[in-house]
Amino acid sequence: MEKLLDYLKSLSGLSSESWQLLQPALTRRRFRKKEYLSRQGEVCDRLFYVESGYCRSCVVMEGLERNTGFFFENAIVTDLDSFGKEKPSGVEIIACDPMETVVFNKQKLFVAAQASPEIEALGRNCIREFASRQEEFSRLLRLYSPEDRVSYLEQYHPYMLQRIPLTQLASFLGITRESLSRIRRRRMRP
Repeated sequence: MEKLLDYLKSLSGLSSESWQLLQPALTRRRFRKKEYLSRQGEVCDRLFYVESGYCRSCVVMEGLERNTGFFFENAIVTDLDSFGKEKPSGVEIIACDPMETVVFNKQKLFVAAQASPEIEALGRNCIREFASRQEEFSRLLRLYSPEDRVSYLEQYHPYMLQRIPLTQLASFLGITRESLSRIRRRRMRP
């Protein structure tokens, strides 16, 4: 859990005492490719720290999956609305590769946060980081043209273009697979 500890320390100061208080809330969990971390319609009462692999969040509408996010190594994943309000999740979270995760149990996490102001502050910083990332991509989809969306990913998130299948990436960007292929071909021309 060294990666997780380093990640948490990057978000906020975390003493060894607080790290020990956090241990009962943490469980290692592997997910197979295409295995669900969380299902639409169920309450998502966990946070997942991605140690290796990646996953996606999607909404199923009219029988079609629409990708809403991708989460890679060194990131926290959850349905924030479901986690915070204890209501059924509006998204599915699905492993895209075999994944190694550390799962945070919500109830035990809250017990640890009550015992340590550091953990409580860490939780706020974690949620802020997650929300900031969601806002970045929401703004990308609302304000940028399809070609500018691809350019943005090339510049700031090139690993997404390398690892995500074209159909899933197109769904995330709100364009067809064919349009994404055309944009990428145009961008590759000298």
